[in-house]
Parts: sequence; structure tokens; C-alpha cells
Amino acid sequence: MPPIRVLVAEDHAFVREGTRQILESHRDITVVGEATNGIEAVASTISLKPDVALLDIRMPELSGVDATLQIRECAPLTAVLILSAYDDDDYVTSLLDAGAAGYLLKTVRSRELVDAVLRVYDGETVLHPAIAAKMGRLWRHRLD
Repeated sequence: MPPIRVLVAEDHAFVREGTRQILESHRDITVVGEATNGIEAVASTISLKPDVALLDIRMPELSGVDATLQIRECAPLTAVLILSAYDDDDYVTSLLDAGAAGYLLKTVRSRELVDAVLRVYDGETVLHPAIAAKMGRLWRHRLD
């Protein structure tokens, strides 16, 4: 099986480079490109056709929410996985409504990030435990 092709979009170079190293330490993953803002993320997704686009939420030029919407429209076969420091209700619901396949917080361990990439590639939805709990609370409130 060819390696899973991943695009990493993160405006902080240190985080982006570290994420690349973590992902490329797994034999089944290769990072095919990096983007420093949302516009680059969308353009790189169109040109590189990654299997997974790993996006931050707060990026210059175009937010992670808007980038997710555009990626899902122009590259429906690319799974979008969010890796963020933010767990605000609005971010979470907006990104999942935009079509993100997963949402992780930057508190995850390296192995959890790799596992999430493998799982969204396989068509699963992956949520950080804190995000899953938040979604459960939001869902229950909708039912009340």
C-alpha cells in the first residue's frame, strides 16, 4: 500500500516542522507539503491532492473553517483533520459542520496524532476526548 499523503497547514514554523517529523516517523505516512496560511492550504490541496489535510484553525489569510469548506468543495476525497489549541463551541461546531473528519487538540501525544491520521484516512471521524464530551453536551442541550 502506498503511504498516506498528508498536507500540514500551520502558521507556526516550529509546530509545523515538529508535526511533519512526528508524521513522517510512521512508515505509512508521508508529508507531501506544508502551508503557512489558509489560502496556501487550499491551493496546496488542489495541486498536491493529499489524502489528509491537517489544518490549524487560526491561520492568516483564511481561517481553518473557511479553508475546510473550500477543501471539501474542491477536493472531496481529501479528509480534513483539525489540530488546534482551541476548543470553543463555535469553532468545534463550525468545523464539523464544514465537513472536518476529525478534531484534535494540540495536547495530544504523537501516537494519537498518527493514529488519527490513519483513522480519518480510513473514513472514520476522530474527536479528541474533550471535544467528544463537548459535542455530547451540546447534543443533549439541543434535545432539551
